[in-house]
Amino acid sequence: MNHKGIFPYRVKTMTKQAAKKIVKWKYEPPYSMYNMTNDLENIQELTDGSYFADYHNYELVGYFCYGANAQVPSGMHKGLYLNQNLLDIGLGLRPDLTGKRKGYHFLNTGVTFGELNYGLSSFRLSVATFNQRAINRINPLILDKNTLKLTFT
Repeated sequence: MNHKGIFPYRVKTMTKQAAKKIVKWKYEPPYSMYNMTNDLENIQELTDGSYFADYHNYELVGYFCYGANAQVPSGMHKGLYLNQNLLDIGLGLRPDLTGKRKGYHFLNTGVTFGELNYGLSSFRLSVATFNQRAINRINPLILDKNTLKLTFT
């Protein structure tokens, strides 16, 4: 998907090559909880069809996932996913791009892609309570589009 003229991103089906890069990404504390292990299980999950790679100028910058893979265990324990009218969205921005005010456009790309490909206009994003940096980037999108519900884990 090309958001030419709107966003400088291209969202494509996750490839094994992209998945192998993503599992090597390392976030600094306190965001290190988002680090994946470089193993076959994570690569298989990333290529199961619910994940999509996001590119900017042909360079991998992040990923999105939709549905059950976007739900986190602590949210399940809290009963946050009972509303089936929302499509869960998950995301990961390449570590060297975090903290650089790219979150709004990055998440907006994922929501727009979800709207076009899943035919839904209501999404749920689970964010760790401590992740104020992400929450600050997400809140304007909630106000602008009114399509995103934020849950805290």
